[in-house]
Amino acid sequence: MSFHTPLASATTEMVKRIAIPRRSEFLYRWFSWWVRGYLAKHFHAVRLSRDSLPRIPADAPLVIVVNHPSWWDPLMGMVLADLFPKRSHYAPMDAQMLDRYPLFSKLGFYGVEQGPKGAAVFLRTTVALLSQPGTTVWITAQGRFADPRVRPPGLRSGIGHLVQRLSNGFVVPLALEYPFWEERLPEALARFGAPIALGARADLCPSQWVKQIEKALAATQDALAADALARDPAAFVTLLRGKAGVGGIYDCWRRVVAWLRGERFQPEHGSEGGMP
Repeated sequence: MSFHTPLASATTEMVKRIAIPRRSEFLYRWFSWWVRGYLAKHFHAVRLSRDSLPRIPADAPLVIVVNHPSWWDPLMGMVLADLFPKRSHYAPMDAQMLDRYPLFSKLGFYGVEQGPKGAAVFLRTTVALLSQPGTTVWITAQGRFADPRVRPPGLRSGIGHLVQRLSNGFVVPLALEYPFWEERLPEALARFGAPIALGARADLCPSQWVKQIEKALAATQDALAADALARDPAAFVTLLRGKAGVGGIYDCWRRVVAWLRGERFQPEHGSEGGMP
């Protein structure tokens, strides 16, 4: 099945006239490498709920709708994007913030102005991007920082207007949390929800799409919350390992004790390494 023509209300000529953001593959790969090291310094581990990775055809338009609990979310997105290696990844970003950090314009981020005009440009640009085979657009549709326990998540109307303009493809909810478990540093947790096929529900209006996606995102957040409360690393696939232990003189003393006992030093405090 081909997904090369997702536009429902824009012609090919209209799409060609839109300035599609361009990404530097070299800078993207370099920054992705840097992000992994940066996350490893600030988190005990980056984990994905087991068996939650969606199976999406490689050429299908894909919109990933993410809750927005933290400043860390775009960096988490770059790690998770590596799970879709054959796709091109883009994300909207506040235009003023993009002006402050112009490097991001080379990494697949594109600016969005506030107001009706900015919303119209966002829709045209995003639809044009998704007309290209194998494109993924990551959207924090809450449009603000929000605690992961807030229900309903409160998605903005733009996501409904966007998916109504797509004749095929998928929307996938993504839940993020950053809880503390048994280590000094927090865990970075993620869970994908079930894909929502587009095109089969052409009867839905934008507000109905918002409610459907919001319901799916809330269910995904609830499932991740249950995983987080259980504190069981076995329920997750570990994508990245960071620092463990307390560090400093306390871990030095633990190393000496382990050496005197003829044991292997385990910096973790929890089930992955045993108690000190």
